[in-house]
Amino acid sequence: MSVDRGVLSRLKTVAGAQGFTENPEDIAPHLTEWRGKYRGASPILLKPKTAAEVSEILAICNETRTPVVPQGGNTGLVGGQIPFHGEVLLSLSRMNRVRAVDAQGMSMIAEAGVVLAEAQAAAGEADRLFPLNLASEGSCTVGGNLSTNAGGVDVLRYGSARDLVLGLEVVLADGRVLDMLRTLRKDNTGYDLKQLFLGAEGTLGIVTAAALKLFARPRARATAFVALRDPAAAVALLGRLQDETGGLVSAFELVPRLALDLVLAHIPQTSDPLKEPAPWYALVEATSGARFPLLETLQDAIAAAMETGCVRNAAFASNDAQRAALWRLRESISEAQKREGGSVKHDVSVPIADIPAFLDEGCAAVARVVPGARSVAFGHMGDGNIHFNFSTPKGGDDAAFLARWNDVAQAVYRVVARFGGSISAEHGIGIMKRDELLLYKSANEIELMRTLKRTLDPNNILNPGKVVAV
Repeated sequence: MSVDRGVLSRLKTVAGAQGFTENPEDIAPHLTEWRGKYRGASPILLKPKTAAEVSEILAICNETRTPVVPQGGNTGLVGGQIPFHGEVLLSLSRMNRVRAVDAQGMSMIAEAGVVLAEAQAAAGEADRLFPLNLASEGSCTVGGNLSTNAGGVDVLRYGSARDLVLGLEVVLADGRVLDMLRTLRKDNTGYDLKQLFLGAEGTLGIVTAAALKLFARPRARATAFVALRDPAAAVALLGRLQDETGGLVSAFELVPRLALDLVLAHIPQTSDPLKEPAPWYALVEATSGARFPLLETLQDAIAAAMETGCVRNAAFASNDAQRAALWRLRESISEAQKREGGSVKHDVSVPIADIPAFLDEGCAAVARVVPGARSVAFGHMGDGNIHFNFSTPKGGDDAAFLARWNDVAQAVYRVVARFGGSISAEHGIGIMKRDELLLYKSANEIELMRTLKRTLDPNNILNPGKVVAV
């Protein structure tokens, strides 16, 4: 498609001299995602500074039926932020103010373009915690996090992005601004409209600011890298630790030996925390107030698990540097797998108790499609979210393996469905899983989603073709 020159001129006038670029070199980094799987095209990148400017831009686009693709930090993995057909690209990066931090009220108001790490830092300066914690926190943004309902490593304790939102400021497709930036903890006045836009990937409205929940800053932290017999032992250990700490476990990350081997091979300045290899590991972290004997409780619980044979060994971080080194092993898995070669990735969830059986059945299903495919299944076991990834068979051809992406995905999704799971736990739907959604959501759910889309965006200008086709 092409955008009318007159429309472009009107949009540039609204955005102002500093609020747009038509330079292909400036636009190029916004047209491809981290893995290079998706590439798009756009004649213009708009960078509004205020919600009023976003409102004017959308009003023009709605009037002229000009499609718009909103973009945060461009860290998405399902193509939701990519303009595939020459749409107008709208970046919220200049809307990057933390408008207010209320330490006593445990809340913060941040604009959509605030980088997640900066939101965390603003909370920290007020001696508070904003617990959304992602590997991409140095580049992903609040608006993108909310629009995709981002998860991360602390969902177990604090919930996903939608659980951290008190209120929103949203611009609708026709330019109307919904000011719902309330910081109330209880508000029972009708429909909770903000939830419509959380996880909607910019298809129903554009989030321009959010009122976010803050929490007491932890005074104690205990981190352990635990060698395990198998995934069933991990499930048992998770339950034991939750019982012993009274629910203070914030992260429980499952790591297979192959993932650790890839990190050690491809990521500089990493080392194995334990002397003897094990088939599986868990990176465990718990937090508490100052007076709780957190480390001792964690150590005792893991020692008891060792007596049952579930746990083989464990390394405990004794300082911040050791903690950072342990987390680097987990957070480098995706980069290490990328450097290893071709990889087919899935972001799925199943009931926690079913994870061991799911891993067995899922690996067997993929092996039937691509014999020798190497399983790199890791991630947020504490909330049932597994990044069920596969690398090219040893000595195999990357291009040939990647050509089987859809075949592998369908095999995985069929197993996920048998366990009553979800084909997208935290990455969203975007374009990658839009058609698959029709197979794994009921017809009534799909039709209601389409009804919402047609009602809020009747001209289909907001991120068209993403999440659900209308």
